[in-house]
Order: sequence, then C-alpha cells, then structure tokens
Amino acid sequence: TKIPFRLNQKQALLTFEDEAVAQRLLKMDKHTLNLDSEIADVRVKPPTLEMGVKFELHLTISGRKIIVSEVPELSIPDDWMRDKLELNFYKSEHGGGEVEHVKYDRRSRTAVITFLRCGATQNIVRCTKYPFFLSGRCYRLSVSPDTNAHLEKFQIYCGVSKKTILLKGIPELDNDDESIQDMIEIHFQKPSNSGGEIENIKYTSKGATWVCFEE
Repeated sequence: TKIPFRLNQKQALLTFEDEAVAQRLLKMDKHTLNLDSEIADVRVKPPTLEMGVKFELHLTISGRKIIVSEVPELSIPDDWMRDKLELNFYKSEHGGGEVEHVKYDRRSRTAVITFLRCGATQNIVRCTKYPFFLSGRCYRLSVSPDTNAHLEKFQIYCGVSKKTILLKGIPELDNDDESIQDMIEIHFQKPSNSGGEIENIKYTSKGATWVCFEE
C-alpha cells in the first residue's frame, strides 16, 4: 500500500535504517544544521501521513442469473413479453437452458433471467449481444452476468513513519537542490550529529512535491 505525503518548500524528509536514530532526533525537536558555511537551526518533526483506506473487494458472479437490457418496446402485455423471453433463452442452440423465473420491467426495458441449472449462464455471457426473435424480427439484447459485490476488512488509518523525520525551516542557499540534499545527508550520516545510516532522503527548496511511503 502506498501512502502519499506532501513535502513543502524548504523541507526535507530523511528515512534512517535504524528507527532509534529517528526517534533520538525527534526528541531533540530542534537541530543545528551545518550546510557548508551556513549554520541554521531547523525543526525536527514526525511526518504525519495522509489518511488512507484499506479494504478487500469480494465479487460474486452468479451462475444462474443474467441481466438483460435493451428489451424492445412492443405493444404486447408484460406476461407475453416474459413468455417470449423465457422461450428465447430456453433455446440450447444459443447457449441457453431451462428457465426458472423471468422478472421483466417495461419502464427500464430490462429483465432478470434465472435459470434452473447452475452454470447455465456461462455460454450466454460470452457474447454481449444475444439474439431475440420476436414477430418475425431479430433483436439484439445486451446481456451481462448478475454480480454481487461487498467490502470486507474496511479500515481507515492515518500513519506515522517511525524511521522518518521531517526537517522544517531549511534556509535558502545559492546551491542547487541536489547539492543541498547531499549536504543534509552528510550531516545526518555522522554519529557525532546524533545521526546514522540514511535509507532515503528528499529535499525541495521551491514549490511542493509528493512522496510515497510504502506500508
């Protein structure tokens, strides 16, 4: 899972290999940073990550039901249309089978066809358009499987990376971003500066950028 974090201008993110190094620096709150010939007091804060959502999506596809749409509008009673649909989907040459129930809705021009045998829908849903013969004409019905989707293990979280620190208030320098980033990394690599081995670092002097943390 990737969690986004907005890094604003004059800020840097440092992720250490050892969690203890980051926690030690966070307890100091402020840190004197030596950038070439520039000495600056910067604030050390924990990066609060954006709120995220985790869930599992479970999708069940029915082997007995199909959804039929684009049923033609004809001047015949609803029960006649249900009978015509049942007879049409009963034909095995078009991949159908014995029909248990037909639910037809004239207003939406849709129908739900329920077959008696499980697995009867496999051949039908392979073609998105299904032939429907009525009154000497052949119509094309849109066919799709009946599905049921539900979510499980839905979680909302807002995390903090224990190995990462956020530096705020880094002064403007004439150097480019890469050079300043290298100086910050060298400074915090040294145990004499309460630092340690750095896994990742990102600095931006102007504008804002997005950094992704992987859970």
